[in-house]
Amino acid sequence: MLGIVFATPSEARPFVEQRIVEQRTGGRLDSLEEGQHVRSNELLVVATGPGKIKATLETERLLRQHEVDVLVHAGGAAALGDAVEPGTLVGATFVLEGDRVALDDPAYPRMPLAALSRLSGEGTLVTQDHTDDENAEAQSYWERIADMRDSTGYAVAYVAAQHGVPCHIVKGITHRTGEEPHPPVLEETYGAVATFLQKQVDENEIDS
Repeated sequence: MLGIVFATPSEARPFVEQRIVEQRTGGRLDSLEEGQHVRSNELLVVATGPGKIKATLETERLLRQHEVDVLVHAGGAAALGDAVEPGTLVGATFVLEGDRVALDDPAYPRMPLAALSRLSGEGTLVTQDHTDDENAEAQSYWERIADMRDSTGYAVAYVAAQHGVPCHIVKGITHRTGEEPHPPVLEETYGAVATFLQKQVDENEIDS
């Protein structure tokens, strides 16, 4: 079974409505709550809620309750520099946990991942719950070596690794750090992520 993990219901909704609701009922999903598992055939979708704690607990629950062969974590992320552009879809090839230490150059391993094909680019993702975007010069070590930032990716990938389940991360870049994401851009980006995943599933492009 393929599991697709989103951070928030708003990130998950375009894919769920495209892939699952229309196939099952021809209608719309009125509400998608955090922790809700939506299943269709060999596909399972969940929205964990934002933050590493929720992402860890919900991904653990998902993998304990279901026989998942491959996990995809999808949703939005903020660009940390010029390597990735807002509006693009990026595959994470490394993911870092960015809240653990505040050393200038800490010795802490990256978690390598395989990116899915047909994405606009690849990059390093840092996952942080605690951020300060007011002073760009005060970026942490992790932010300086990463291309994009979210609040869930490392937790999802780590739990998947503990269960021996291959994990891919697909991020739509919604904005740059220090800027506020605009609702139309968020909607467009989440829709692009949904369309990409739909094609990947339809064409059996997602594997271990």
